Amino acid sequence: MERRIRNRILIFLVAAGIVAFFLVWVSGRQQVAKIMAVKPVVENLVASVSSNGKVEPISPYVMRAQLDTFVQKIHAQEGQSVKKGQLLLELDVKDAAAQLAQAQSRLLQAQDDLRAAQGGGRSDAAARASGDLAKAIAERDRVKRSHDALQRLVAQQAATKDELAANEVELTKAQSEVDRLTAVKSEFDRAVKLDAGKYNLQVQQVQNEVAAWLEKVGDGKITAPADGTLYSLPVRQGDFVKVGDLLAEMADLHKVRVRAFVDEPELGGLEPNEPVRITWDALPNRTWEGKTEVIPKQVVPRGSRSVGELLCSVNNEKLELLPNVNVDVRISARERNNVLTVPRSAVESEAGKRFVFVVKDGGLNVGKNMLEKRPIVVGIADAANYEVIAGLSAGEMVALPGDFDLRDGMLVKVVNSDASGFLGGPSAN
Repeated sequence: MERRIRNRILIFLVAAGIVAFFLVWVSGRQQVAKIMAVKPVVENLVASVSSNGKVEPISPYVMRAQLDTFVQKIHAQEGQSVKKGQLLLELDVKDAAAQLAQAQSRLLQAQDDLRAAQGGGRSDAAARASGDLAKAIAERDRVKRSHDALQRLVAQQAATKDELAANEVELTKAQSEVDRLTAVKSEFDRAVKLDAGKYNLQVQQVQNEVAAWLEKVGDGKITAPADGTLYSLPVRQGDFVKVGDLLAEMADLHKVRVRAFVDEPELGGLEPNEPVRITWDALPNRTWEGKTEVIPKQVVPRGSRSVGELLCSVNNEKLELLPNVNVDVRISARERNNVLTVPRSAVESEAGKRFVFVVKDGGLNVGKNMLEKRPIVVGIADAANYEVIAGLSAGEMVALPGDFDLRDGMLVKVVNSDASGFLGGPSAN
């Protein structure tokens, strides 16, 4: 009985050995993907964002034409440093000056009419209205005195009632004339008051017109509103300009602003007062330092990109950066020292989570390795590497993408020389 059990155990062991040998033999004949792999590295990492941008003046002064006319004379050159009040160019203002003279003449007439109205009206008309009324009152008073005298005489039987009746008719006519001329005088006074309001409004209107033409005549001399650099002068002597046309642009260019166009995925790590480095192809050996100021609050389409417009202040002491030139922008957002890093190319994402393929021992597959899909937590990143916060240790090996689609459990063979001797590296068969 015991012998039979020992025979069965022996048979089982022989069979297991045969199966194991067969599996090893089969696995050795399977085609294995050859990959490159790297070990995570501990290093200092600076997360930066690279983009393009455009230089802008911080406080530009824009001068535009205020009338339709010709450019009479140019007194400055584009790119010139100018002082406040310096004459830049002159426009032809002959027509505006003629309109100003006419408006000033109308203003003098309106002011004279206003003074007359405020003084009770024109002296001749006022004197006539007052004189006629005074005469009529005097005549009525004379007739009334006669009427009073005749009444006494009639009482004394020294005058007849017919004389008194005739006098009463004359008194009635005199009073009617007084009433008529009083109404005329009241109407005259009312008209004078209306004229005063009308002429006052007219004076204000003409004064505004004079001020407008004065401003247009003054706008014929274009002067620098502040010290700075005249960086744009698009007009030439003899050019015809219309209202609103650009004449000149200037600003203090010792400090400029760069409007950086940052792609939407990079916006989350931006903060104010982060260091910025500017380069310009026209001066390849120069760099300019600055800092972030206004962080984008929205994204806008720019060609095929979706970008946020980040505003950066930049020192430009030598006045080398010119407005509207295109520059390259590098923003140093965050820095980490002595952190574990892996190449960006080794990190993949799925459903918002990051993972890598870790190279493991192939077990029975002698001379081969197996990939393990492992989730990791990443931190900051630069152009080449990710910071690894969790999920990976320094001694492990991470697969790099190549000609094969990597997958969990995949048998691979590591072929890069710096991985020699690791697990089943290229030294294995």
